[in-house]
Amino acid sequence: SVSMFLNTLTPKFYVALTGTSSLISGLILVSTRYINITVQIDFVIQNGISGFIQINMAASHSCVNLSQVATSYVPTPFQCSWECKVWRNPLNLFRGAEYNRYTWVTGREPLTYYDMNLSAQDHQTFFTCDTDHLRPADAIMQKAWRERNPQARISAAHEALELNECATAYILLAEEEATTIVEAEKLFKQALKAGEGCYRRSQQLQHHGAQYEAQHRRDTNVLVYIKRRLAMCARKLGRTREAVKMMRDLMKEFPLLSMFNIHENLLEALLELQAYADVQAVLAKYDDISLPKSATICYTAALLKARAVSDKFSPEAASRRGLSTAEMNAVEAIHRAVEFNPHVPKYLLEMKSLILPPEHILKRGDSEAIAYAFFHLQHWKRVEGALNLLHCTWEGTFRMIPYPLEKGHLFYPYPICTETADRELLPSFHEVSVYPKKELPFFILFTAGLCSFTAMLALLTHQFPELMGVFAKAFLSTLFAPLNFVMEKVESILPSSLWHQLTRI
Repeated sequence: SVSMFLNTLTPKFYVALTGTSSLISGLILVSTRYINITVQIDFVIQNGISGFIQINMAASHSCVNLSQVATSYVPTPFQCSWECKVWRNPLNLFRGAEYNRYTWVTGREPLTYYDMNLSAQDHQTFFTCDTDHLRPADAIMQKAWRERNPQARISAAHEALELNECATAYILLAEEEATTIVEAEKLFKQALKAGEGCYRRSQQLQHHGAQYEAQHRRDTNVLVYIKRRLAMCARKLGRTREAVKMMRDLMKEFPLLSMFNIHENLLEALLELQAYADVQAVLAKYDDISLPKSATICYTAALLKARAVSDKFSPEAASRRGLSTAEMNAVEAIHRAVEFNPHVPKYLLEMKSLILPPEHILKRGDSEAIAYAFFHLQHWKRVEGALNLLHCTWEGTFRMIPYPLEKGHLFYPYPICTETADRELLPSFHEVSVYPKKELPFFILFTAGLCSFTAMLALLTHQFPELMGVFAKAFLSTLFAPLNFVMEKVESILPSSLWHQLTRI
């Protein structure tokens, strides 16, 4: 009967069948996509969208106050250019006491050649000047900072110390030869004594010519670097209050040297002390619309706002009653932070393994996310429910921004250059994170494939009706072959009378 039915079908039937199937599949695809966008959005994303709309509307009015403007970010072309450059990591570790220890234990190199080469350029910029050839110890150190071999650099530093008390020589030994933080701190204290003497002498002569001005600038950089590293040593050795005082004094003494980003060291130390009011005061000063942003600033602001609601936050309860004002502010802060650097949540939620942070970071890149999470994960864990709130809300950011590489709500488009730079900054054994892309649901992909397949069948049936008829008969006969085989086996096993009664039923 099936064979007779197939023989009576005409090519027009196959064309109509496949065309109708293609039309129905297309309608299912469009309707499913519409439902996915408009209906199946969770309550957090809905509230986030409404919050961003309010922010954008407020920023568009000229009468908006300063607090409203500070939540939005309109970068200038200059800001867009420097956001893509590589920055010195303000929380970089010590090579001898930390990076080398990792190499001894694992046999892996935590720093790439590109990263160490950038550090060598920084050292030459901060610790050398044109008048170094007039002082034998400084002339030796000028060559030492250019050496690629660590042992050659250490030997040159010892040679410079034999000639004179050289602050930069102590810095090199503290960074690369000292195997513990205690040893590094002792060397930095010796460097501080020598550096303060050079700074006072150059300060008296700084207005006597261009050479003295350059020398004073170099001595200032050396002194600031030593004091900052001493504060970091105190922080690592558990003397956090002492470290906070040293950082505050350093920021008051040298307020214009923002290139070292000492405020990020201060934020981390204050979070360790759980001095959240002081953290908020620092953020109020540095989280400004005209200043460059960082993951530390954005995520610390999100942590403080999440701290106010995270201990009692429940997705089920919030879905029933809606988000309160405080919860709304926390969600908006998390979305703002994730939009700036989308790689941080996976490290904070321990969905991806952490590694030692590099000495340089790329803003909004994976390297910055590693550097932030390496030091701040403990602070997020300390706040009850903060990671739960982050887990419930961070993925909604990518659904809210339709084209993240072309536009954003609070920041300029996410730069594509981050992946290439991160691959050079991070070691080869680390899998570099890329910007999360939207993933379509499986049903939409399946419907799209079905639509394309039926459209292709309609086209082939229209062009080759006889051949497609033969193919359809062969396909159906192959499809029903296992069923016919089973039916024959059942008929051979069961008695003919019973089989007759079953067929009648």
